[in-house]
Amino acid sequence: MAGGAFVGDGGGRSYEGGVTVFVLFTCVAAAMGGLLFGYDLGISGGVTSMESFLKKFFPSVFHKMKNETHQNQYCKFDSQLLTLFTSCLYIAALVASFLASTVTRKFGRKISMFVAGLVFLLGSILNGVANNITLLIIGRLLLGVGVGFANQSVPVYLAEMAPTKIRGALNMGFQMAITIGILVAGLVNFGTAKIKGGFGWRISLALAAVPSLLMTLAAIFLPDTPNSILERGHPEKAKKMLKKIRGTNNVDDEFQDLLDATEAAKNVDNQWTNITQPRYRPQLVICFLIPFFQQLTGINVIMFYAPVLFKTLGFGDEASLMSTVITGSVNVVSTLVSIFTVDKFGRRILFLEGGTQMMICQVAIGVMIAMKFGLSGEGSFTKHEANWILFLICAYVAAFAWSWGPLGWLVPSEICPLEIRSAGQAINVSVNMLFTFIIGQVFLSMLCHLKFGLFFFFAGFVLIMTIFITVFLPETKNVPIEEMNRVWKAHWFWGKYIPDEAVIGRQV
Repeated sequence: MAGGAFVGDGGGRSYEGGVTVFVLFTCVAAAMGGLLFGYDLGISGGVTSMESFLKKFFPSVFHKMKNETHQNQYCKFDSQLLTLFTSCLYIAALVASFLASTVTRKFGRKISMFVAGLVFLLGSILNGVANNITLLIIGRLLLGVGVGFANQSVPVYLAEMAPTKIRGALNMGFQMAITIGILVAGLVNFGTAKIKGGFGWRISLALAAVPSLLMTLAAIFLPDTPNSILERGHPEKAKKMLKKIRGTNNVDDEFQDLLDATEAAKNVDNQWTNITQPRYRPQLVICFLIPFFQQLTGINVIMFYAPVLFKTLGFGDEASLMSTVITGSVNVVSTLVSIFTVDKFGRRILFLEGGTQMMICQVAIGVMIAMKFGLSGEGSFTKHEANWILFLICAYVAAFAWSWGPLGWLVPSEICPLEIRSAGQAINVSVNMLFTFIIGQVFLSMLCHLKFGLFFFFAGFVLIMTIFITVFLPETKNVPIEEMNRVWKAHWFWGKYIPDEAVIGRQV
């Protein structure tokens, strides 16, 4: 019997087959790659607020924090060396993502995930035993290579394995793993900060080995995607895998679309040259601007500098770490909201609501800090005011967690045709890592110089990106990944770039 297909409500065809236990298991296992990124995001900020860590590796920051009686709260953690420790990882991830793009395309998605876990494991060991700043930075760079490989391969793997109708939810498993990693890191920091003897930071850093081991083991046992198997020249094996993950033998139409996409990919000599062609203009622009905007929401300054930020705002040592745990919990719960709504309401509505909520929260936080600290940076919050700041930060984190957080990984991974998919994801990861590095490196200096205006700075960018989504991003829910050009062709602006022959599956 020939495989059947019909037009779905997202504008693309819906293939036969259901959601199988096998595909759910593989997607959950693969999504653990997000734990690497999440744990590191959460752990680094907590460690850099621990006095024993600062005293050993950044004594100038420690003495400045301890000796100044009338402190400018905005500037007490301002140190380029301290921010380099946090942000050097992202430069390594940027560079690694380009190498990972080639590995992912030539050898498969699971090989890249295996490399990610292995290199991250080595980096976590070095960080745990480091006794000087050089070894610490080398360990961070290795962690960055692991993050680059994981962030390149996992979202693509999830997008290719997931059935169209729940692709958004399964792909968001990656973001869910990131948020769980952040929360676990916050709990670990809260516990290790209480350890007597000043070695709690070593445990925090060394425990990064746990998610890396999980990633490595998962990669060994996971199957590769039908798209990747077909791309490497094994059609029978690819079709067999497609039948297994869809739970039906009736996959002819979907497999034919995969074959068409693979044939198109074979005509591409160089995916990097190809992605610059006019017919791929919408994918190139979106794969660049989505991660660019994601970082300029300001979320990572909240996530990996949260303990430092809360300390700056007058929270005590333990209170600042506990506040980080609270925001991490909000992050996890709010990501669940996106998982259950993204395939029902679509991507655009989550982007627009989340952007509006983030902007309101950032302006409110900026106003409260301005009223209390002014330009001098001297002052402190009352308990009531501190609770309001915590509430606003949690509301901001929640908005990000059901919008720009998961969608920043989902949308770029699902919009690119096979022939440029690895390149598109490499651009997504590299731009994300580049601006994570830049924001991470300059945040403490920006806080020192822009003061409360820093929150208005990020709020302005959230306004710009919300307008961009409104005008330029079409809805992609319920559209098969190999038929995404249908969406671009129908768009008022991008349609002129898409030739008719680029639309796969026109005959239904």
